[in-house]
Amino acid sequence: MLKTEQDASPLQGRFRRVLQAASLLCALAVPAAYAQQAKSSLAGDITAGLKEEGLTGAVWTELQPDGNIVTGAAGLKNAASGLPMQADTRVQVGSVAKVVLALGVLHLVSEGKLTLDTPLDQILPQLALKNPWQASDPVRMRHLLAHTAGLDDLRFWQAFSSQPLPDTPLAEAFAHGSNLLRVHARPGSRYAYSNMGYGLLGMVIEKITGQPYERYLDTQVLQPLGMADSTFAFVTQAGPQADPRLAMGHFERGITQTAVPMYLRPAGQFTTTAGDMGKLAQFLMGDGQLHGSPFIAAPLMAALSNPVGTQAALAGLEAGHGLALATRDRHNVLGACHPGTTVGFRAMLCVYPEQKSAFFVAFNTDSEIADYERFNRLLMRDLELPLRGPAPSGKPAPTVENWEGVYLPSPGAMSSMAWVDTVFGFVRLKWDGDDLYLIPFQGQPKELEPLGGLLFRASDRSAPSHVLMQADGRYMFSDGLHTYERASMLRMLVLWGSAALGVAGLLYLLLMGLWRAVRRKLKRSDQLFAPLLSVLALLLPVPFFVFQSFLRLGDVTMASVLLAIVTGALPLAMAFGLARCWRGRQQAHGVEKFDWIALLAALQWLLVLAWWGLLPLLLWQL
Repeated sequence: MLKTEQDASPLQGRFRRVLQAASLLCALAVPAAYAQQAKSSLAGDITAGLKEEGLTGAVWTELQPDGNIVTGAAGLKNAASGLPMQADTRVQVGSVAKVVLALGVLHLVSEGKLTLDTPLDQILPQLALKNPWQASDPVRMRHLLAHTAGLDDLRFWQAFSSQPLPDTPLAEAFAHGSNLLRVHARPGSRYAYSNMGYGLLGMVIEKITGQPYERYLDTQVLQPLGMADSTFAFVTQAGPQADPRLAMGHFERGITQTAVPMYLRPAGQFTTTAGDMGKLAQFLMGDGQLHGSPFIAAPLMAALSNPVGTQAALAGLEAGHGLALATRDRHNVLGACHPGTTVGFRAMLCVYPEQKSAFFVAFNTDSEIADYERFNRLLMRDLELPLRGPAPSGKPAPTVENWEGVYLPSPGAMSSMAWVDTVFGFVRLKWDGDDLYLIPFQGQPKELEPLGGLLFRASDRSAPSHVLMQADGRYMFSDGLHTYERASMLRMLVLWGSAALGVAGLLYLLLMGLWRAVRRKLKRSDQLFAPLLSVLALLLPVPFFVFQSFLRLGDVTMASVLLAIVTGALPLAMAFGLARCWRGRQQAHGVEKFDWIALLAALQWLLVLAWWGLLPLLLWQL
């Protein structure tokens, strides 16, 4: 017989209340247990990922929708000492520094000390800026912030040099080369990532504030944001500026590397912690207010990741770079991000304003083979970011087939390496009537689904990712962060043919010359004697480079001087061999009759490289 509640004894009532209380405690404990399990799962997954990818250590931050900042760490702070990475370990984040520097510039704009449209030459008239569009489109602050100034990314010597000191004047980064600050695209029209542009912004800050940019950013940006563990000052792991809290940088196989000063330090010198980056993420998703007072104007905050004015944006593509961050469409989640790389470190910062979430992750290993994207996926999964469905397909424009052809980066990252970009950096567009295919010379092809008109979506993206454009009779396409312009097929065939003939000619000279040497038939009077020596001389700088730090590749050293000499001697040796072929043409017999063909093939290619500025190979000028 069932009993009603009124029939129950006092003992049974107390027992029931105990059960109810226990059930309530369990219900309250379940979310906490799940949260702890998720946290443990994330740390375990990252730890396993570090081991599988050959990375030393990592720190990370998650900004959760309720405003909580959760930090974590895994792996080692220093592979040599075996010290573990801690959540408050300081790390260096490379180009993520640009986000904070951009906030410093926008703070000056908000204070009325300059505007986004202030021309660069108005603030720094001493710069040797070469802008063909100066009369109508000068380089402005907004262009430098958004990487649309049309400047090169950097030069070899600006990145790899032992010459700069922690306090080397920023102007020294632009003191060499008359064409260093040449503008290669109309300012504002195309995105082209530029470390030099942010080096110039550091100089702008110093000119406006009258103090080193590091001091201004530390006191006027980092301190108000509460980022007490961060600094733009030079910090390293050894020497006078050593900081025991700073993780050691590493390369593959656990090779350690201390931080060194750099010419373009505004673009990549920044030391911080996971906790401080959480505070930065909080501010990035706000309205620009700090402690109830305006710090950065709300319209400027709204433009942090919103591309404006570029050809791609005007054509309807929303992907691109704003005043501080770039739109990032990955794994069916859309956010605003900025990656960073510096000596021995990699980092990524991503904010998702719609979900009020963000993450930051930094590794004290700079590896060329590791899959860093797997850690971004782990953090996105842990934040439970909602997935977006792919944009619906649409009817393409009837003229899409007109865009078929070979395309080149426009502008390229480094004008000094334009030949390399032209010959090896091309991509091909092919339309099959249903889909557009982007086929790079290096890398995997991409299938682009039409979304209507001239907008397309890559198969691994959820939003429109590419747009076809046409201006002044030129065919182009862009993904918001790269613009490609169609090249003349005849010109490409000439360059490809030149390179192929040149390589074939050099191989013939090397193999045939060595064959004659082994058979003791290679005399000093032989037409291949000097060319063979010049090719073999390319090995002379190798041991010097092996025993020289890669951080000195852009310096004038024994290795780089030898490289300049032997590469400069190559075309001279080929010409000398051709002259001997002409003089001894009557005595040539057998295979020797074809020596002149190989010499001519090699010489024409070497002259092409010289025309493009790659011979002699002067690393300190690239």
